[in-house]
Amino acid sequence: MTEAIRGFWVASATPLATDGSADTAKLAAHARQLFSKGVDGVVLFGTTGEGTSFNVGERVATIEALLEAGVAAERIGIGGGFPAISDSIALTRAVLGLGLRHVLYLPPYFDRSVTPEGIEDAFAAIFDGVADDRLRAYLYHIPQVSGVAIPTSVAANLRKRYGRVVAGLKDSSGDFKQFQAFRAASPELAITVGNETDIARAIAGGGAGTICGMANIAPELVKAMIEGKDVEARMQAAVDIVVKSPSFLATLKAILAAQTGDASWLRVRPPLRALSDGAALKRRLDELITPAIA
Repeated sequence: MTEAIRGFWVASATPLATDGSADTAKLAAHARQLFSKGVDGVVLFGTTGEGTSFNVGERVATIEALLEAGVAAERIGIGGGFPAISDSIALTRAVLGLGLRHVLYLPPYFDRSVTPEGIEDAFAAIFDGVADDRLRAYLYHIPQVSGVAIPTSVAANLRKRYGRVVAGLKDSSGDFKQFQAFRAASPELAITVGNETDIARAIAGGGAGTICGMANIAPELVKAMIEGKDVEARMQAAVDIVVKSPSFLATLKAILAAQTGDASWLRVRPPLRALSDGAALKRRLDELITPAIA
């Protein structure tokens, strides 16, 4: 089995059924389509997957359904961050029992005054509570969303304390100097980036690859970045289509709906509001993807 997430992974969007539950059949089909385009694995219930809107039971049930649908456990990662440490422990134990190993953890994200020592204590409480060497944990650094940054010293200390159990870190800060700081503080960690425009330089700088949301709608463009092609300007323009909208997630899902012809992709969980049409956005994205991969 893979020791750490490396290469091309997608932070998957979560399709929803009419009752708001995860549409697992559609999610499995989405994963298989991504795999056919060169994707190595999918991470479920992260930021792009509306992860904080799904409880432990819902996440575990979704994993069970994907495994039953034939998606291999080694190609699945899952967001395991909760305000309650006990929930992170419960989810991790459950998915390890199902054959998964890759779990991403947010730092404690309610108390914005938390100290570096407190952040390290929170992560340590999860790893000590799980107490399973099969786990491959990833620290999830996305301070512009979570409100809490992971200090480089905490990442380095946790790697020293827990060894390969703390396998990596996902840096979604969008600050390349931050990626470099993590690399310098703990070069043993497999560090992936979430910011698509940083992919090529991060890999060149010793990064492990990417776990990114844009690959849901432009996997070809992300793959071109991984291959080192000169497409950074086009990638930035593609990212701007989504991130400069009122809602990144609703916009991404609207584009997915337009790409697939399936309006059910428009569904989001509260507090998000669905967009009505992504056809114009899809056309703008197509203009960027096609020449970039030719």
